Amino acid sequence: MSEAESQPEMPATLREIVEHKRTEVEAAKSRTTMSDLRARIEDEPEPRGFFEALTVPTSGTRVIAEVKRRSPSAGLIRPEYDSDGFDPSLIAQQYSKAGASAISCLTDEKFFGGDLRFLRQIKEKIDLPVLRKDFMIDPYQVLEARAHGADAILLIAECLTDTQIREMLELSSTLGLSALLEVHSRDNLIRAVAILSDQLNPRTLLGINNRDLTRMVTDLAHTTELLDLVPDRSILVSESGIRTSDDLEHLRSHGVHITLIGEHLMRQPNPGDALAQMLTPTNTQ
Repeated sequence: MSEAESQPEMPATLREIVEHKRTEVEAAKSRTTMSDLRARIEDEPEPRGFFEALTVPTSGTRVIAEVKRRSPSAGLIRPEYDSDGFDPSLIAQQYSKAGASAISCLTDEKFFGGDLRFLRQIKEKIDLPVLRKDFMIDPYQVLEARAHGADAILLIAECLTDTQIREMLELSSTLGLSALLEVHSRDNLIRAVAILSDQLNPRTLLGINNRDLTRMVTDLAHTTELLDLVPDRSILVSESGIRTSDDLEHLRSHGVHITLIGEHLMRQPNPGDALAQMLTPTNTQ
């Protein structure tokens, strides 16, 4: 990292997660080297087309449905998720039957109750592409994602310098992975748009997360307020705070046809039924 490029300022919760993630990555490197990961990748099938599945033109909404056990803001999302009642592959199957276009799977263990092994478990049961959702701070994690069967990775601009984003976009492209570059703020959206203009990974989506990381509240209007800064809405994903078919219709009226929906669905007794209810009234895929 150059002297002129400092680490972005992060809200306290995000900073705590990233600091812990650094220790996790170093521990992982001591167990499995990057060379070992590259060797494992040689035996992996080609990634499924995450970017392609979400950018096929539609008058409806393409949904990235999320498998998520807990979060720092919500805690455990449902009581039964504290035990064997949490079955990532079963939830993913429900989403697939309900009309999801892709799956997002939390792999962070400490803060979200995730596991890298969930990626493989899900892919063995469904044909949809799967995003590794984690706090990616090191190229090692990109290799790790590919070696565990991920088809795409999440990069959060608030956690990363421009150089780090560029490096991981280039690496993900060489590995055949799609990417979702997520921003929370206007300033980081401007950064992200400039980086994406260089086409470091042509299979990159741009996400606007509607969660305020300082107050930990969501506001769907955040996406629409920032739309004028987005050159290409066909790759735009609205994330967080999406709960109803009316929310999907509102986003579509502004040209936003891709969403990531997680916590609302995971709060329901059957996440797949909840997704189907959201998609049925107006989705004409």
